[in-house]
Amino acid sequence: MSQVSLPQSIHPDLPLTALAPMQDVTNLWFMKVIADYGSPDYFFTEYFRVNDTSRLNRSILASITENDTGRPVFAQMIGESIPDLVRTARELCRYNTAGIDLNMGCPAPRIYRKNVGGGLLREPEKVERILAELRSTVNDRPLTVKMRVGFENTDNFYAILDIIARHNIDLLSLHGRTVKDMYHGEVKYNLIAEAVKRVDCPVLANGNINSATNAQEVLSQTGAAGVMVGRWAIANPWIYNQIRQVLRGEAIEPVPLVEVRTYIDRLLQTPNSADIPVRSRVGYLKMFLNYIALLVDTDGQFLRLMRKTQTEVELLNLCDQVFLADSNKNFALAPYSDV
Repeated sequence: MSQVSLPQSIHPDLPLTALAPMQDVTNLWFMKVIADYGSPDYFFTEYFRVNDTSRLNRSILASITENDTGRPVFAQMIGESIPDLVRTARELCRYNTAGIDLNMGCPAPRIYRKNVGGGLLREPEKVERILAELRSTVNDRPLTVKMRVGFENTDNFYAILDIIARHNIDLLSLHGRTVKDMYHGEVKYNLIAEAVKRVDCPVLANGNINSATNAQEVLSQTGAAGVMVGRWAIANPWIYNQIRQVLRGEAIEPVPLVEVRTYIDRLLQTPNSADIPVRSRVGYLKMFLNYIALLVDTDGQFLRLMRKTQTEVELLNLCDQVFLADSNKNFALAPYSDV
């Protein structure tokens, strides 16, 4: 049995939804933007780096302390030093966190080479020690884990699931690829279904959930308690409302491209945008447009033209031409291609 109850869902009659934590993306500002288009049930912070000299990152902490979305925010940690993970968990529990989340899934080589994030999946014994100590420390709110199905293969998958069950983890977010898969290749939803059967806690299915219909299919295939959406929430912030519409048997309300143009403006108008060099602002916006573009046209013309733009004016003029040209054209309900 779990130690504590998870925060109340916005829609208790439906499966859970969550915004996947993405470093340098899911900050306080982005959470607020997403909330305006239809909040998920749960937010997770960017990861707090934990080591012997670490202190709580104030910017990431703001996504908890200054969050007015009305939704629970889980504080995510990444690290492998047990004393420092325990220290940081205690510090985070002084704030209004919905729970403490351990990152065991980050696939960035610069991360897993330090034996943190997805690198921990190579050492079940270390995972056992970490979760034992964190579980004894975090006892007044949920302790959650985000992980992948393995590092290079799935040899340790069931052993780690048993460790998660043994230490009464309250929620498991499971990406159905290995660390080495990064964000490519087939998502092993069958292994997410195996995890649902093997652990006692709710499981959030994660990995290339790119549309409301796809979310419904994944929930049916896996039996998961909910879905965690990452990159495709960047592309389509309406996705959580669309998931709820599909699960209720309702028609998805179309999103005109002119509304997507407004979303693009909001992404550009971050609180510190005036202090960011123009070239950096262009790069920042292109990071989002790389995903948004995949729901715009079938032939990828906008994506190609967008990547060629050099200045902010050129980029925004292109957006005007594409998104404001036809007031009757709608955003796609699923991407025309993957990335």
